[in-house]
Amino acid sequence: MMKETSENGTDLSADDIGTIEEIPEDTILSRQTSVNLVPFIGQRFVSQDAAYEFYCSFAKQCGFSIRRHRTRGKDGVGRGITRRDFTCHRGGYPQIKPSEDGKVHRNRKSSRCGCQAYMRIVKRADFDVPEWRITGFSNVHNHDLLKSNDIHALPAYCTMSSDDKSRICMFAKAGMSVRQMLRLLELEKGVKLGCLPFTEIDVRNLLQSFRNVDRDSDAIDLLKMCKDKKDKDPNFKYNFKIDSNNRLDHIAWTYSSSTQSFDSFGDVVVFDTTHRLDSYDMLLGIFLGVDSYGTNCFFGCVLLRDENIQSFRWALKTFLSFMNGKVPETILTDQNMWLKEAIAIETPRTKHAFCIWQIISKFSDWFSVLLGSRYDQWKAEFHGIYNLHLVDEFELRWREMVDRYGLHGNKHIVSLYALRTFWALPFLRCYFFAGMTNTFQPELINAFIQRFLSAQSVLENFIEQVAVVMEAKDQATLKQKMIRRNQKISLKTGSPIESHAATVLTPYAFSKLQEQLVLAPQYASLLVDESYFIVRHHTEINGGSKVIWIPDDEFISCSCHDFEFSGILCRHVLRVLSTNNCFNVPYQYLPIRWRSQIGTGNDQNAQNQMLQLQSVVSSLVSEAVETDERLNFVSGEINMVLTRVKEFPGACNDMAYDDDDDDSTPDSLILPEVEDSDNSIVHGFTRHSHEGGLNLGKLKERRSNSKRRLACCGQFGQDANDCPLMGSGDMNGDGMGFL
Repeated sequence: MMKETSENGTDLSADDIGTIEEIPEDTILSRQTSVNLVPFIGQRFVSQDAAYEFYCSFAKQCGFSIRRHRTRGKDGVGRGITRRDFTCHRGGYPQIKPSEDGKVHRNRKSSRCGCQAYMRIVKRADFDVPEWRITGFSNVHNHDLLKSNDIHALPAYCTMSSDDKSRICMFAKAGMSVRQMLRLLELEKGVKLGCLPFTEIDVRNLLQSFRNVDRDSDAIDLLKMCKDKKDKDPNFKYNFKIDSNNRLDHIAWTYSSSTQSFDSFGDVVVFDTTHRLDSYDMLLGIFLGVDSYGTNCFFGCVLLRDENIQSFRWALKTFLSFMNGKVPETILTDQNMWLKEAIAIETPRTKHAFCIWQIISKFSDWFSVLLGSRYDQWKAEFHGIYNLHLVDEFELRWREMVDRYGLHGNKHIVSLYALRTFWALPFLRCYFFAGMTNTFQPELINAFIQRFLSAQSVLENFIEQVAVVMEAKDQATLKQKMIRRNQKISLKTGSPIESHAATVLTPYAFSKLQEQLVLAPQYASLLVDESYFIVRHHTEINGGSKVIWIPDDEFISCSCHDFEFSGILCRHVLRVLSTNNCFNVPYQYLPIRWRSQIGTGNDQNAQNQMLQLQSVVSSLVSEAVETDERLNFVSGEINMVLTRVKEFPGACNDMAYDDDDDDSTPDSLILPEVEDSDNSIVHGFTRHSHEGGLNLGKLKERRSNSKRRLACCGQFGQDANDCPLMGSGDMNGDGMGFL
């Protein structure tokens, strides 16, 4: 194997995508929350930025800083960046740069000394859900590390957080001097004199940038831009409020694509209010959701002058008017009491919950000093209590935790317990959250928001930047959908339920269901009476989940409430179905919002018609590949059919067709390929293996020598001409009866 060596001499040739032992998700989450965590091989992150922030925190504790080093792949080319190396800031050696006329410039003294400390991450993308894993790590330095009281002097740590900027802005309005601001911030943070992560010059530069902003003029330009955009796009929506001094008080806006996304995925909304436009002293609120592919989608944006109940009520009321009065089932926010009251008034039927990741982010300030060396142990115990299923068990474990660590009088513990119904999973599992309570969500959401926060200096540019980001996201989503057409999904269990779900759900949703299917065989299903089952792990003697199954009504429910919580059937239900000879999942338990193909109707009749159409297409392809003449004929006729279909008006929310290319085949006529463990290919909704592909470029190579083919009714081994669904009334002589 050829080896690569970086500038600093680090060996980069170790198997970048080698075998890495799988580590349970809960274990990784609990280990990543440790404040003294050392990077380990196999550790996972949702993005490059998440890995960078983690390694940066580790480096700061050790006494050095890091920088981004070499990569493999390029953004926007092929699979994009697939590997990233982070190195010590003293890695590599300085290079003398000659001038154009041959004279050598006087170079400044460099701190680089060839240090070989590094961390390497490699991108994996299973079912279109990317993650980054550590595949290489070394913490061996050839130089002295800085002490904790000197580390802030490194340029990499001379940063100013958004909270610091907000505080400085508030101090400036109070008339405080710069030195008074610095001293007060040192007292608030509990750091020694001169140990803030920024200097007096940084503060003065920030204040100067505030003075350079013409707020009134920018507000006028913003409103004019919104009016012009509305004239060009009638579906663009905005609203604003002017205060008594004729200043812009609030403004909210959304785009046509956002309202369409909300129609399909507006059941769960995150209202992020943790960012500010400091130059304008305005709170930035962003409404986000998650689509069927597990990616964040933008619903709307609001800028508020004040942070109070009235402002939040205006924001919520305006947002709901943008969405034609449709109210989300659940909404996640920061732990803000004003926002809590506003939601209770404006959307009383919506389940309101707090973002757990924003609560956990405050733990270090709240408990690290108080608990000392026991902080990590307490945090791991908190994670265990948070993830419980039963309310009674939560109450018992919480009291034990408080007693064990002596936290009875702590104001933060008292507050958390009083608001437990807003954040603890035992109280939330009966409500649908679409996976948005995941502790990895802050990285995804922040990465999404930071893409357009870079243009916040001028309001007009900020609005335009959001539009650009939205357009780029729509293009990326479309590209992802096109890539999926030729994707093979690997089956792990061989279960007919798995084969069926793979043809219905998006790769993201299917991967979640597949995780449960893999775990299901580890559980025993015990019949208590006619419709009542107890499902418990094979290592357990008592306890377990209670499953109710009524086959005649196609009704099934589990006491763990995972389906109600995520929209994905749990391992307990799947175990009961598999042990009772049920070979597919009832369609009401494959939610529309998680399906890859959504038709114009939700009733059973429309679903049956779609299944029949897919079977007809599967049979058509099998017949067409027999000869070149047949294949050429079908290829020509199918384009004529598609042209005629597009002449009919479509529903506004119809997602069955993809009009990105007039010559492309619509998604409803494409059955995804599913690769079973024995490398057989499964198409459509049938659970049997058969030959014949759907990529017309490879059809000639996949001709089957078998005389028995898949019929329209989905039965393998029956000739298509003898199928009961292929009668003379439905099909004409050339097999194009669906014209």
